[in-house]
This record gives sequence, C-alpha cells and structure tokens, in this order.
Amino acid sequence: MKILLVEDHQDIAGIIFDFFEIKGYTLDYAQDGVHGYELASNNYYDLIILDVQMPRMDGLTVCQKLREQGDDTPILMLTARDTREDTLAGFDCGADDYLIKPFDLDILGARIQALHRRRSGKNAAKILTFKDLSLDLKTHIASRNGCNFDLNPTQFTILKLLMMRNPEIVTKNEIINAIWGEDEPEGDILRSHIYQLRNQVDKPFQQQYIKTLSKIGYQLVSV
Repeated sequence: MKILLVEDHQDIAGIIFDFFEIKGYTLDYAQDGVHGYELASNNYYDLIILDVQMPRMDGLTVCQKLREQGDDTPILMLTARDTREDTLAGFDCGADDYLIKPFDLDILGARIQALHRRRSGKNAAKILTFKDLSLDLKTHIASRNGCNFDLNPTQFTILKLLMMRNPEIVTKNEIINAIWGEDEPEGDILRSHIYQLRNQVDKPFQQQYIKTLSKIGYQLVSV
C-alpha cells in the first residue's frame, strides 16, 4: 500500500512512519497543506492520512479541492478537534474517516486497512479510459491505439483531470491549482504544457481528443 501522510507535527509523523514502514507500506510525507495537495494531485496513492490544522492550507481545504478535481482516493483525517461540528465538517468536505488525536496506532492501522479493502473492491479504478486512450494511475503511462507515452508529472495531472471529469469542462484555474497551488508561475505556461500533452496523445492520430474552450478551459471530446 502506498500512503501519503500530510502532518505538520514531525514527532507524530515520525511515529506514524515507523509504524507503517515496519508493516511494509510505502509512505510519502508533506509537512504543510500546499505540499500535500501537490503530491496528491501529481501522484497515485492508495490512501491519504491528512491532518486538519496545518500551515499554508488546512486539511479541510486540501480534501475539498481534491474532491472537486475528481480525486476519489480514500482520505482519513487526523485532528485534535473533537466536537460534533468538527467531525461533520470533515465528512462534509469529502473525508472517508475521521480520527481524533491522541489515537491508538493499531486503531489507525485497522481503519486504514478497512478503507483499503473497500477501495480494492468495486471502486478500485487504477486505469482511466476514454475511447482508445487509457491512463495508468500508478505508472503515469498513457496508452492510445497500442502506443505508450511516458508523461511527466504536469502532463499526468492535466490528463488525469480531463479523464476523471469527462464529459465536463475542466477550467484553466482548476488545472493551475492542481499543478501549482498558490505558486502559479508567470505567463501562460499552461498553454505550453497542453501543447506538449497534445503532441503525445493527439498529434500522431487522426482524431483529436483534447479540445480548447477559449478563456474557459479544456475538455475531452470524441467528435
């Protein structure tokens, strides 16, 4: 199992890391919400452990933004807030489970196993498809009509958003937030990334899938 841990308290993060690495899990770590959001947007994880109170971007916002962009990775939220309203807020933003600090590591492990079993069933879509185009969420490899394309993290994020949200339009702002968060670079660099992505998955083929909607965003189309 590959887990993303987003927790600003390094002592707590170290304890969680040790507990799960002994069990053979692979973990990535982010110490603030913005970094955690970037990792979750650009990589595939079986599960995300997400602290609520963090610098730069709180856990509720991270969770909500991931859900808005179509990311259905199971999210377990950790928090010192123990009121009824806080718990409901966590579920309202899209969390799958909610654990109050301080917590028992064995209980955390059991809840993660339960979430993973649920995802490994009918909701475990590791490959996205659109017509003859597919995207492997683990390897970041796109395939079309027998041709494979290695995507860089930015190209992967763009294509994943387009495929997850199809047939809806994905706005430019949504893509920018998924890639750069609050650190958007100057200039229209997104257009360059779209151009490079098209060169791989569209240009070699007669039918073009990635459609530009001027001043709005992008969409996958089949006509």
